[in-house]
Amino acid sequence: MHFTKAKGILSANGGMNVYRGCSHGCIYCDSRSRCYGFTHEFEDIEVKGNALELLEDALRRKRKKCMIGTGAMTDPYILLESKLKFTRGAMELVYKYGFGMTVQTKSDRILRDLDLICKINEKTKFVVQTTLTTADDALCKKIEPNVSTTSERVAMLKTFQSHGVPTVVWLCPILPFINDTEQNINGIIDYCADAGVYGIINFGMGLTLRDGNREYFYEQLDKLFPGLKAKYIKTYGGKYEVASPNAARLYALFAKRCKELGIICDNDKLFAYLHEFPQGQKYEQLTLF
Repeated sequence: MHFTKAKGILSANGGMNVYRGCSHGCIYCDSRSRCYGFTHEFEDIEVKGNALELLEDALRRKRKKCMIGTGAMTDPYILLESKLKFTRGAMELVYKYGFGMTVQTKSDRILRDLDLICKINEKTKFVVQTTLTTADDALCKKIEPNVSTTSERVAMLKTFQSHGVPTVVWLCPILPFINDTEQNINGIIDYCADAGVYGIINFGMGLTLRDGNREYFYEQLDKLFPGLKAKYIKTYGGKYEVASPNAARLYALFAKRCKELGIICDNDKLFAYLHEFPQGQKYEQLTLF
């Protein structure tokens, strides 16, 4: 861990990251890619020491309320958050200034902040997002070693459902020859239905490999799935988009099951929902005073 002083915290569309780098160890992580310009080891977490100061200034200056999002590049509930509480501090500011929020995480540490999340959701809107890659906890521990298991994340989703907080799942990535099976897709969708998720985001049945994350992914394949690296290289070469041989069949199954269960799986609709700040009676009544 090391601290840095950031120049800004919010992107044009309300996104932020108070940390850079991650300790989750997911073997497929795109954030390791060289295109993101990391100048330090990925596991050496960069903490934006002035993040909360910058965020308060940015929220105070914003003329129009919007959704604030975090977790797209770095999970806001890495182990360090238990001690530093920067993510909770950001939520407190979001609540104070009347904004909405969405958080993307693979950790049930987010339940620590259930009280504050419910307060934001009652006042404006809060959406919890998580990733589910496999219905098998044992496989989850191999490909996502330092995060909450799938069953723990599903329990987390159910907790938020019981408190009226909407949830969205990212079903990705699907790793060829590892989790690209009908049994796995069905298992994840069953979990989502049981947890009452609002929608499932999926960009196709495969993964992307760029310079930086490709090398790490192949190193982990050598350790965890001996012989599979050679199969990847033979099948895909240096391709960026690595689709499962079963991609079309699996996506058709995914779309069919979501339609049957009434789970939204249109990415455009889901991203619009995540960015849509509520303008209804609930919010207007709260801001009259």
